[in-house]
Amino acid sequence: MAEAAPSKPGTMAGLSLKNIMKIYPHSGDQKKSKKKKGEPEKKTNLQVTDEGVIAVQKFSLDIADKEFIVLVGPSGCGKSTTLRMVAGLEEISGGELYIDGKLMNDVAPKDRDIAMVFQSYALYPHMTVYENMAFPLKLRKVPKDEIDKRVREAAEILDITQYLDRKPKALSGGQRQRVAIGRAIVREPKVLLMDEPLSNLDAKLRNQMRAEIIKLRQKIDTTFMYVTHDQTEAMTLGDRIVIMKDGFIQQIGTPQEVFDHPANLFVAGFIGTPQMNFFDAKLVKDGSKYSVELGAMKVALSDAKQKALAAKNVSSQDITLGVRPSHVVLSSDAANSIEATVDVSEMMGSEVHLHANANGKDVVIIVPTVDLSGNHMETFAYGAKIRFTFSGNVCHVFDKGGKNLEF
Repeated sequence: MAEAAPSKPGTMAGLSLKNIMKIYPHSGDQKKSKKKKGEPEKKTNLQVTDEGVIAVQKFSLDIADKEFIVLVGPSGCGKSTTLRMVAGLEEISGGELYIDGKLMNDVAPKDRDIAMVFQSYALYPHMTVYENMAFPLKLRKVPKDEIDKRVREAAEILDITQYLDRKPKALSGGQRQRVAIGRAIVREPKVLLMDEPLSNLDAKLRNQMRAEIIKLRQKIDTTFMYVTHDQTEAMTLGDRIVIMKDGFIQQIGTPQEVFDHPANLFVAGFIGTPQMNFFDAKLVKDGSKYSVELGAMKVALSDAKQKALAAKNVSSQDITLGVRPSHVVLSSDAANSIEATVDVSEMMGSEVHLHANANGKDVVIIVPTVDLSGNHMETFAYGAKIRFTFSGNVCHVFDKGGKNLEF
């Protein structure tokens, strides 16, 4: 058995993935039809080789002991496949997986000391909640009194003690999901894998269960690896987020890091609600100073951004400029602002989301309904003319290939 890569000094990597790959081989029919139609390849944007379709490419990640990692990305990006490779439910086509320093590529799922919670609750309908939660321990021939202790402790943590004698059909979706989580945590696994566990719940229940998972994380001693396509879940749950697209990692960082410093256009557009605004603009280097030009408006970049661009010796060029809706402000200065026409005004209670058209581009602007003095702001009707601006510290500059020029 190969030796594990050494951990960083002072840390214990609970989980380590080194250049993990997943290739789904072509069936005979796929190989024949591939040259004629190529439909699956076009739909998924995944790389296709002679060996097959590459679902996950060179995935490398070290997860510290007790860390909560979230894999996020659109459907078909490879996040669930990665999770299933960690679980042992999918064969690893290339690379190495270590759990607690031990190579796990060929170890059976039952011997990996992991537990998994699925999107579908996968409960046994003929068993009570107690029996469902006790089942994995019975399989391991754990003594009865120990089973009882662990099940009741988990039920108390998840607030489902009162449902232990019920069958799953007598429970709501949220209660069933708690039972599924309970069945996973009674095993006291080293790693708890969760594959979109909240996507079957309605919005209110999803928010509630998200808070429950954060509480659960404080109460149990395990490493979490969580998959979702919902960036709000990713931002609220993860110590770090791994953003994926087409089988590749796009960026790894804390929720704040990926929000404040997206590595590329995809990450910038994927993280944050409403989505970041993008404009065709120019980055201008004048001596040692950088500014962005959008139409007649010129905005000097902040000192931190000046420094980052200067360190990379970035030259003047056409760029895609990104500004978040909450960072766009209305302006009455006709000289240094952009004119737009309001298309839709969405009242959200404490703020209004203005969807406007500026030179053929859609722009979203978040406007508070009450100003700092407590006065109600004006309302905006369809077709109203407005002007907007933004400051240099909120500008994200991307080259025409989509890469953040500060990176």
